[in-house]
Amino acid sequence: MGISNRLWSVDRRTVLKSGAAIVAAQFSSPFIVKSLADEPIKLGMVNPLTGVLSALAQGEVDGAKYAEAEINKKGGILGRQVQLLVEDSANDVGTGVQKTRKLIDRDNVSVIFGDVNSGIAYAMSQVTNEKKVLHIVPGGHTDPITGSNCKWNVFRVCNTTTMDASAMTPELVKKFGKKWFFITPDYAYGHTLQDAFVKALTKAGGTYEGDMLPINATDFSATLIKAKAYKPGVLLNNMGGLTQINCMKQFTQFGMQKDMALGGALFELESIKACPPDAQAGWWDMEWWWNQPDVPEVVKFVSDYRAATKKTPSARDWFGYVSMHTVRLAAEKAKSLEGPQLAKALEDLELPPDVALQPGKVRYRAGDHQLMPNIFVGEAHPPKSGADDVFTVSTLVPGEQAAGSVADTGCKMVEPA
Repeated sequence: MGISNRLWSVDRRTVLKSGAAIVAAQFSSPFIVKSLADEPIKLGMVNPLTGVLSALAQGEVDGAKYAEAEINKKGGILGRQVQLLVEDSANDVGTGVQKTRKLIDRDNVSVIFGDVNSGIAYAMSQVTNEKKVLHIVPGGHTDPITGSNCKWNVFRVCNTTTMDASAMTPELVKKFGKKWFFITPDYAYGHTLQDAFVKALTKAGGTYEGDMLPINATDFSATLIKAKAYKPGVLLNNMGGLTQINCMKQFTQFGMQKDMALGGALFELESIKACPPDAQAGWWDMEWWWNQPDVPEVVKFVSDYRAATKKTPSARDWFGYVSMHTVRLAAEKAKSLEGPQLAKALEDLELPPDVALQPGKVRYRAGDHQLMPNIFVGEAHPPKSGADDVFTVSTLVPGEQAAGSVADTGCKMVEPA
């Protein structure tokens, strides 16, 4: 017992002296801290990884993850590695907003991406604007995001609904006439898309009927019966994801392809491949297409992407890929990760060919922060040369032509305070 007490008294004195020495050293010399260069730059994505839009959301995540690896392999952004944090909005506005706040306040992300659902993307933009964080919308299409509700910190990769409708309408009128029937989802994207189509159609002297249905609708029989009675030249299926697939299946099960043509704004690679062959039909927009044999950068990208991910990139993969590289390009130009500096650097920034991955000049228009890519107008069909050869491009419509002027969008950009 006595020996133990003596040992303890020695050890305690040693510990106290050592502790005092450490404290003295701390006040006489700088703290040893981890270099900022060792800390990754965190970027946050909010997307509906569950629900009817999950396949489209996953494509954006895949493209962003591929770009993350590519950027890190080449030294990162501003000499630091990049880390992409992904949250599920579950196709719910409240959840999307909550996840956005978490990424900014708790995870300290420098940039936010999202959401596929336009209504969620708009709600997220209220948060990112308040926090002065750069917000890139990869795939939410509703016009006001870069139109009447535009914000200095928000940029968009995918087209506006006006761009898609403007590019598609002349083709549909030419092929199928001016009597149309719409099946449209009852949320922000659907409303602005149908409004854009109606505006273009009525300008051409056309007439229309249609139904607005829930975003997660499963039974289209009543609407399809109504469409058959109306006898349009073309039915526009404006639904998205699983609902669009279900609508296409029921349309063909009813044998309606004998009575009218199919078309619309978007019938994306993920959705076409999920349909049976007789529903792989109609005239649509692609916002990016993988089969561009005359563009060497695209040929290389598709080959590399397939090797790394075991799948062919869709427009959604491209949206995620472009979004990540947009941050890299803006940071390199601004030499900063601060929201206002990044936003200023992006205005009128032109994407390099290995990011644009298409012909011509592709830039973020300064007036409304909308990307101006080509729109690939063409026809969907069952697979030809391979499982992903389900769309043939008929014409390329320049984004600048389809978008109209900044004044037409209603955007009145207010600079940050």
